[in-house]
Amino acid sequence: MKTLTTGLLGMMLLAGVAQADVFVSRDAKGDYVLSNVHRPGRQYERVVREVEAAVVSLDRQPQMIAARPYAELVSKAAMDNQLPAALLHAVIQAESHYDAGAVSPKGAGGLMQLMPDTARELGVKNVYDPKANIQGGAKYLKRLMNLFDNDIALAVAAYNAGPQAVISRGGVIPPFAETQRYVPNVLNQYRRLQGLAADAPL
Repeated sequence: MKTLTTGLLGMMLLAGVAQADVFVSRDAKGDYVLSNVHRPGRQYERVVREVEAAVVSLDRQPQMIAARPYAELVSKAAMDNQLPAALLHAVIQAESHYDAGAVSPKGAGGLMQLMPDTARELGVKNVYDPKANIQGGAKYLKRLMNLFDNDIALAVAAYNAGPQAVISRGGVIPPFAETQRYVPNVLNQYRRLQGLAADAPL
């Protein structure tokens, strides 16, 4: 099994190469923990497999991205925040299924499901405005990528559960059932949008 450092993982992802093994283990309390790196003294099982030779076809990726809803807005937000457009699309798909009017039971709203306090901090006045929501969500995701040294699995986990939930556990994906489903879902969708086979073995 390959071990990816956070810096190397971030470089590959931002370069458009979907290399994202995710492993599951149990911590000292018996809780399941997802991570993209091995921790000493733990037994791991791979739940998302890195695809070998995962170089995206240069003509296939743009077609897949361009066919998604809000493609131009996402592309602009991705460029402004130095993020892969495929990653933003994967988060939007997981958060709202492209429903600009979506509201969560916790009060998050819009395409990227921004919480009211987060939206205010990011300067998003109307979370149901697709352009403002995508820009705000992209800015927030970029902040998380920087916080976690471009570790995409941790950044995505923090987007779902909050950065403190990741930090307080020593930099592993929190053992919340929703987050443990969310992270592989986003990573797999991201990989598909990069032009890789959706049915690649996990």
